Amino acid sequence: MDHRDRLILALSALLGAEREARQALEEAIAAGALRPDLVQALSRDPGRGLSQEDIVLAEDFSLPYRRSPRGLPS
Repeated sequence: MDHRDRLILALSALLGAEREARQALEEAIAAGALRPDLVQALSRDPGRGLSQEDIVLAEDFSLPYRRSPRGLPS
């Protein structure tokens, strides 16, 4: 397994975790398990799954693969 495959697997796992967290939050809200002030705070700033720093890191990591015509590092 090469670096690109590991990156794809990691991003896929991150996406899966984000989906599970969103579903758990929706279920907790529907069940009334969260205080109204907490729900209001979460709706104002739900957070992001990936930060700009994460995106820059992924772009920097993939840069050698984008330069090569066959997707292999030069």
